[in-house]
Amino acid sequence: MSAVLLSANSQACPRLLASGNPEYPPFLWQDPKNDQRLIGANAELMQLLAQEIGVPIETRYVGPWGRVQESAKNGRIDLIAGAFLTQGRLSYLRYFQPAIRDTKTLIWSREARHLSYQRWEDLVGLEGITVVNNSFGQAFDQFAATHLKVQQVGSIKNALQMLNLGRADYLIYEDTPGLAYAASINAKGLQTASVPVSNEKLYLTLALSSPCNTDQLAGRIARAMKKFSDEKTVDGLVEKYLRVWQQQNSSVGK
Repeated sequence: MSAVLLSANSQACPRLLASGNPEYPPFLWQDPKNDQRLIGANAELMQLLAQEIGVPIETRYVGPWGRVQESAKNGRIDLIAGAFLTQGRLSYLRYFQPAIRDTKTLIWSREARHLSYQRWEDLVGLEGITVVNNSFGQAFDQFAATHLKVQQVGSIKNALQMLNLGRADYLIYEDTPGLAYAASINAKGLQTASVPVSNEKLYLTLALSSPCNTDQLAGRIARAMKKFSDEKTVDGLVEKYLRVWQQQNSSVGK
């Protein structure tokens, strides 16, 4: 990138503030050494993106997932580093293709419960639990709102602990982050259904209310995301930060 373009970018948008779900290892979680920072695969991806577009990006903890979304609506943050696509979010977020990563949402249950899940209808009449303001794809969200009884709690840790104690029949959550947290709290006797609830893409998004929301910058971000996708950058970052998460939690337990 030329010095002229870098200077123009800096004047129009001197920096970008990113955030995301702070309970989403290996993609994002709070830095145990500085709880105002988020670390993980998506945080490092934001640093690589900053180099590509010539604009510094800070990935900061601004609160739980619901507050992150409100902050994007209100323009208090510029980027959400990892969000599913829903109709409601299109009203305040600009989505970039290609996606950061494909994800699977699973049904979690206690092995002793012997829950057999094959399709959404199998959950009707049961007590479900998930994390507040989470989405699992437009279609399933609509089905759940109409047909299922799902309690929303503040954190995945709380949800897993409640499931472990038998205070819910099942938990709805994504595969990799759920496995990471289950291991960190030493939750035993849990199982996941082999059939996913949904297969969703995790996107980088730019707040429509951000002062940095320009077609020029969006074009630069889109080209960078295409490069990362072609080079399979995120695959390597996910493997790296799964190890980091496991090391942090094993050291805490000692």
